[in-house]
Amino acid sequence: MPAVLRLTLTRFRNYRTARLEVGPQPVVLTGPNGAGKTNLLEALSFLSPGRGLRRARLDELGHHGSPDWGIAATLDTAAGTVEIGTGADPTPGKDRRLVRIDGQPARNQTALTEHLSVLWLTPQMDRLFVESGSGRRRFIDRLVFGFDPGHAGRIARYEHALRERARLLREGITEPSWLAALEDRMARDGVAVSLARAEVADRITAACAAGIGPFPRAELALTGTLEEWLADQPALPVEDRLRARFCETRRSDAEAGTTALGPHRSDLMVRYRTETRTAPADSSSTGEQKALLIAIVLANARLLAEQPAGAPLLLLDEVAAHLDSNRRAALFTEIEALGGQAWMTGTDESMFHPLHGRAQFVTVREGQAVHRQY
Repeated sequence: MPAVLRLTLTRFRNYRTARLEVGPQPVVLTGPNGAGKTNLLEALSFLSPGRGLRRARLDELGHHGSPDWGIAATLDTAAGTVEIGTGADPTPGKDRRLVRIDGQPARNQTALTEHLSVLWLTPQMDRLFVESGSGRRRFIDRLVFGFDPGHAGRIARYEHALRERARLLREGITEPSWLAALEDRMARDGVAVSLARAEVADRITAACAAGIGPFPRAELALTGTLEEWLADQPALPVEDRLRARFCETRRSDAEAGTTALGPHRSDLMVRYRTETRTAPADSSSTGEQKALLIAIVLANARLLAEQPAGAPLLLLDEVAAHLDSNRRAALFTEIEALGGQAWMTGTDESMFHPLHGRAQFVTVREGQAVHRQY
């Protein structure tokens, strides 16, 4: 199973420098608020494509505003040891993150998915089911990445074409061949994105139905016009239908300043199910929603553990404090059964007492991380 064996930070967040060496077992980070526990998880989240678990701007990540922050990690994978490095592009005016794999520049961040799948839960995600659909789309897309690394590229291509089409319409440029080329890309990648999301939602629903200890069973489904079309027709006719609709709505999209149809308009709907109760996630209690999120992530991790690349790296920020002792014990048991590496944070070390002797404990204080043995 993939695991991080060494993590090195240079001028990242509240760490001027830090080096942490661990084994493949679960890692527990404890310490007071503001010590830098979540910063370590955030650094690990940059071992996957995207903007990390806080979705921060690159210029927010440097120690005291330093522009040349860096993260390096040594991974143990099924293919052997892999060295990954990432940091902000030092070129003036370049707001992008560079990635190196085994010392060689990666063409793009998508290359990271070939070596490691990363899943996370943070307190900020507790409102996932009651806030805007954009967060839920990002959530399901990150679940898809573990099964289909190409999904990240399709989303990037679709969003680029979406922005370019919007720009042309906004500027009054109606050259048919230019718009048709962009709409063709949007139709092909947009349908592929929707199909991939739906497939993973179905797989996670089935995995949850098998039961994960005392956690609720989650039922996931993608909703939207594109999903309705795909329920009635094969992919190729839907692509043709979507191209035609894009062409028909150029004027209305230009007037509205947005594109009315596509996977960027879809939403993830989740239902909370137990033996005695079924309800939409957004009408469930905060505690039920937290348990539901954990159930989805654990079900996804179970499915990924069956893949050749193995279980994902789990980053669980302050997750234990919101669970009763029964669910907390079930979470720890499931993590160990997966066999992958999980990094967990908490201010109260007693919450992790069942893991003494089975996990690695690290105390974090004022940007310093120190191992403790149990």
